[in-house]
This record gives sequence, structure tokens and C-alpha cells, in this order.
Amino acid sequence: MGQQVTEICMLTITDFINILHCYYKSPMVQMYELENHKIETWRDVYLQYSNHFLISISPEASLFDAIYSLLKYKIHRLPVIDPESGNVLHILTHKRILKFLHIFGKKVPTPAFIRREIQELGIGTFRNIATVQQAASLYDALSIFVERRVSALPVVDEQGKVVALYSRFDVIKFRGKPLLGPWQNLAAQKSYNNLDMTMQEALRRRACFVEGVIKCYPDETLETIIDRIVKAEVHRLVLVDRADVVKGIVSLSDLLQAMVLTPVGIEALLS
Repeated sequence: MGQQVTEICMLTITDFINILHCYYKSPMVQMYELENHKIETWRDVYLQYSNHFLISISPEASLFDAIYSLLKYKIHRLPVIDPESGNVLHILTHKRILKFLHIFGKKVPTPAFIRREIQELGIGTFRNIATVQQAASLYDALSIFVERRVSALPVVDEQGKVVALYSRFDVIKFRGKPLLGPWQNLAAQKSYNNLDMTMQEALRRRACFVEGVIKCYPDETLETIIDRIVKAEVHRLVLVDRADVVKGIVSLSDLLQAMVLTPVGIEALLS
């Protein structure tokens, strides 16, 4: 299973969001040169939200061990580390593993449950869904990311219909000035000093290469859902009714849980 390595740490977009959320006060109080801060100045914030140790796995571990570690520790990247040298050999992610299983699964008999509806199987999150109103501020979205520990938020209108999907990755990607190149990150533009912009404005200013709103319905089969999420190369599907009202989220973690851990009797890693 996952090993604990204390000599190495990993900073992620989640850590950057936690730091923004911690330091930001208002547009009138600027966070000067945030991108020039040393990592040690972020240590206290990082430790407040981190597990205090890096979860990793050895090259000899099984694929099952990797999936178990990703889901148990609720992480999105699992370093494969050489136990002798301490070098990072590879980074495993949900997306890469699910794509492998999707390809490999075509070569073996498929289980019967893969043709059942996801609502019947109970795959995904159906209650207390984290969403953000399009009129809300970007800081409101950051607060939800931090407090709910979700990786993406369906942006909804007043009727609860999904109009966009805003992910943690979108926080650091904004449309740049022509002289600087078509797309610049949040730090380069100092956009982190204006987190009071509305979600509508944040959506307009993010990079064009974004994960769109790929939807699914409760009566679709697990097989259909897996095909769609792999082909679209996204991290989650927004579960909606026929009026496009958000009813749930089906993530890569949900699918790995259903395909690998639940069949062998391992439940509730995602709760």
C-alpha cells in the first residue's frame, strides 16, 4: 500500500488555492508579489491543510495498491518512488489509471454490473452537491474549494441549471494581454488581487482550453459513463435531469471505487 516519505513534499494547485484563500482580504489590500514568496513562507498554511507526509508507492506495488492509496488518502497524484534512490519515477493519476482499465477491459469479459444504471448502482455524489452561483464571487468559489475539499464546482443560474464547470485548475489560468501571449497565469497578471470578480467574469477570463460541462443522466449505464469520461478526457461528469438541473457529480474516483474496490468488498473510502 502507500508508503510515507518524509524527505519530499508536493505542492499542488490545491495548496495554492488554500494560500490565496488564507492571504486574501479585499481588492483594496494587495497581496504583493505572491509568486515571489519562498515556499517556507507558505509552510504554516501548507501544513494546516496537508497530511504532513507525502503518500507514495513503490514500483513493485500492484495497480490495486495504487488505486487503494489514491482513494483512501483522497489524493489526485501518487508518486512512484524508487525505494533505493528516492527518485520519483512516475506520477499516477485517476485519469491515467481509468484509461488503462478502459483499454484493458476490452480484452477480458466485462462484469454484468457495468450495464446497470449508475443511479441503481449508487455511483456518484447525489446529496449536498457543492455548486456556486454565477453571480457569486471568485473568492466565494475559493472558499467552497477549501471548505468542501472538492476539485470542481458546477456554476449554476438562479434555476439551478448548470451553465459551466469551474475547476481548481481554472483558478490559475486567465486570459492574458496580447503582448504577453494569448494565455497567462493568474500570478503573471496579479489577478489574485481581484478575487471579488464574479464567477461570470472569471469564466470569461479563463483560458480557452478548459474542461467543458460534460453531462450524464441517472438512467445511463456505467459502461456509457466510463466511455464518455475516458473519451472526453475529463475528471468528472455533472449529473443532471432532463432540464439540466444539477443532481449530482460522477468523478473518476467514483468510477474507480465502483469498478475496483466495491466488487472486492471495500466500501466507503470516498465518504
